[in-house]
Amino acid sequence: MKEANEPNKVVSLSQRQEPAERVGDLLGAVRTIAGRRLQLLLGNMFEHVDDALFDLAEKAENNAAQMHYFDGMREVRKRRPMVERSFLTQVGRELTGITTRPAPAPSASPSSGPVELSLVAENELEESLAITSMTAKNESRLARDLFAVNQRLSVICGGIKIDDSTNPVAPAALAQAFRQAMRELAAEMRVKLIIYKLFDRYVLSALEELYQEINAELVRAGVLPQLRHEVVRGEGPAGTSAATGAVAGTDTAGDTDTEAELASELLHTVRALFSARRAQAAGGAAMVGGVAGAGARSSSLAVPTANELLGALSVLQSQLAAGPIPTAQAMDPATLGREVAQLKEQLLGQIGALRGERPSQVSAIDEDTIDLVGMLFEFILADSTLPAEMQVLLARLQIPYLKAAILDRKLFAHRHHPARRLLDGLAELAKGWSEESDRDHRVHEKIKSIVERLLHDFDDDMGLFERLGDELQAFQEQSRKRAELAEQRVAESARGREKLELARRRAAREILDRIGSQSLPPLIHGVLARAWANHLVLTILRQGEDSPAFSDALRFVNEFIASARPVHTTDDRRTLLRMLPGIERALRRGLANVAFQESDIERLLGQLHAYYRQQLGEMAPDSTTEDVVLPIPESIQPLLDADSAEPEPVQDQPTAVALDNGETIEVEQLKPGTWLEFCPTGDAVTRAKLSWISPMSGRYLFVNRRGLKVGDYAPQELAAALAAGSARILPSEPLFDRAMGAIVDRLSQAATAGTDDLT
Repeated sequence: MKEANEPNKVVSLSQRQEPAERVGDLLGAVRTIAGRRLQLLLGNMFEHVDDALFDLAEKAENNAAQMHYFDGMREVRKRRPMVERSFLTQVGRELTGITTRPAPAPSASPSSGPVELSLVAENELEESLAITSMTAKNESRLARDLFAVNQRLSVICGGIKIDDSTNPVAPAALAQAFRQAMRELAAEMRVKLIIYKLFDRYVLSALEELYQEINAELVRAGVLPQLRHEVVRGEGPAGTSAATGAVAGTDTAGDTDTEAELASELLHTVRALFSARRAQAAGGAAMVGGVAGAGARSSSLAVPTANELLGALSVLQSQLAAGPIPTAQAMDPATLGREVAQLKEQLLGQIGALRGERPSQVSAIDEDTIDLVGMLFEFILADSTLPAEMQVLLARLQIPYLKAAILDRKLFAHRHHPARRLLDGLAELAKGWSEESDRDHRVHEKIKSIVERLLHDFDDDMGLFERLGDELQAFQEQSRKRAELAEQRVAESARGREKLELARRRAAREILDRIGSQSLPPLIHGVLARAWANHLVLTILRQGEDSPAFSDALRFVNEFIASARPVHTTDDRRTLLRMLPGIERALRRGLANVAFQESDIERLLGQLHAYYRQQLGEMAPDSTTEDVVLPIPESIQPLLDADSAEPEPVQDQPTAVALDNGETIEVEQLKPGTWLEFCPTGDAVTRAKLSWISPMSGRYLFVNRRGLKVGDYAPQELAAALAAGSARILPSEPLFDRAMGAIVDRLSQAATAGTDDLT
């Protein structure tokens, strides 16, 4: 047979050990090759990071997510040199010290499964999963060339055993080195996971040429030139390949959407934690029951098939659909929560009724699915983002969604799955619901009708989710258009008021600056403070502050003030006489602009004629013209008083001290479209969407779901409300994403606690 003629694949390291003087040269050559190749690969990866993050920002579901990706882009551009330097330095240091590294202590295989993942925090967990997945996949793919590199490095290192876990250029070591280098990056975990995915795609997936070049260099140096580059596939960790097969299949496509891959990996994280939980439970049962417990399990009834599960769920679904719809007032949240948690028991009982004998358990994958759907709906009932009435309605969807998850295992793995999009859409619509904003009950009835149709109509037709999703999207689009019209009117009204207020302040400031410390006669001051100030305001609003009309109006203010100066000399008299015709013409135009009637204008000009005749000495000074009430329309209010000081500045920005406040930073980061909940009196809760931020005053305008104004706040007022707890920002992330994150956190904490108890 051919196998008999093949050389033994077990290499005796004692056959060839390089002299000490050559070790440094050979390792130096390997280090040079690795440094050059990895630098090129890492540079190519970072060139794609920017594009990937930009694409994700364009596809982001909301402004907050978009800003996370843009912030990540800026951070990567700034810190990229440090990450590259840290990574390459660490790899080089590991290669240099490979001959002095102590042998690892005997322990469980490093690929012994996801137990380690359950002992760390959520971010660490996701990071560890990404590392484990990419390492296992590439070790299997590169086994041929990596085996040869390991053997040759073992020879030149004096017989020290080098394997996949100790080779500094193996996927595991490179992934860990990159993980350490990524600590230079102050980015969110979602951004880091995207970078890890690109590291896998552009660095680890291109290691074959690196290994081939290292092998070729060492062969030229005479290190194991006859070594066959083959290994038995069974030598790799079997458990690892099985655990990561689904992820590997996802990655080999190459064109798969990055976010979909991350969602799939998050699902693998959840399943790994469920597996660890079952292992802990089985270990505890074994310690308590010993062999008898194992025997009891083996003799239990056969686990239900998927068809049996679906049949039992259909019975429970029909019972639920036939029952009355509970209200938030009548339904105790604790009772509802218990019903959600007890579905597994109800399901086993129903299968027992259909079979005639009750099974004690379901298959591991079905148990994971049941638990995962149950935890999803427990999250919905605990999610304060949803009003209580909406929580009760959405909780009725647990059975249809469990059936959907059994029928289509991709429901939790794909972010754009129709069932997932439908639930996210219902939750987003429900988030802004309130009785006050839904007086016609359109939103409540729409959500209720979709829930009822799923309960009554869903059997095994997964297309129903897509049809209902399209219907919901059309409803939301129609509601959005109506709300946008109302929002535009509210914003335009607020914008008009602010423009008017700013124009009033500008007019008052211009007049006060020109009066200065002078004491004007009441007649002159009255005209400026009321009639002419309003004329300035209208000129600003209609023609702008840079218009010739506004300049002419300010020139009149200067001349009018100058006309009140005492006349002592012939030159003073001549100057005043020259000014009067222009003053009268300007006054006539300005007073007509602010709705003076012709008769009122004539009366005012008559008072001014009398005043100027006194100034010129043509009338006795005991005249009472200065005390005559001006015939100014009631609609024209005074903008400044005789004792006015500079108007208070518009409070358009928080003070420097307030910028250190966490709530103020939150307010500054708010984007239009963000929902907040206001509870100023402690019981009357109002939900409102940030519709508009004034570029002039910085005030925040809030509207309800129908686009009607709820309130507007200065930044400081909003920050104070957040600090006092009378306002809170509602999460903008989709319900499913938030639920999955909470589930991972809950399972991680439970796994950590369970492990701590065992130790």
